[in-house]
Amino acid sequence: MSRALILNATYEPLGVVSDRRALILVLNHRATTVEDSGVVLHYATGQVSLPSVIRLNKFVRIPYRHAVPLSRRAIFARDGGRCVYCGNSATSIDHVIPRSRGGGHNWENVVAACHRCNHAKADKPLKELGWRLRSLPREPVGAAWRILGTGRTENRWLPYLEPFGASAATA
Repeated sequence: MSRALILNATYEPLGVVSDRRALILVLNHRATTVEDSGVVLHYATGQVSLPSVIRLNKFVRIPYRHAVPLSRRAIFARDGGRCVYCGNSATSIDHVIPRSRGGGHNWENVVAACHRCNHAKADKPLKELGWRLRSLPREPVGAAWRILGTGRTENRWLPYLEPFGASAATA
């Protein structure tokens, strides 16, 4: 089943809905199709194209912004799928300050790492190994991270996510 990106009336990303829900919103004139998915549904008296990106016709006020949940997919998206120690393709996550040495499980302490670096680092601090981080880990900000944190983005959504904190390297 395909999905559609749903934007507020101000083009702020709100979330992802099923293609069926997106089509219902468009047919009930609650949303407008911004970009088609290329999939066409045929019915008895015609056909309709499934939307890939829709925009709500009326502004929806979001009262509280939740922090981006810490997950493996979100870590890989934040770090661009690359090891922060050597730059190779990341396959695991690593705690910069090991949990066995008091490090927490939070955005500022968890990074993407390749298997080789993760195994070599083990439970040692970076100073002991003489290693440095290629980039400092921090919590991602921006409305786009509600979508990017799930790790299930489509390339045609990127132009609508980039103004709100997404970059081309994260997709």
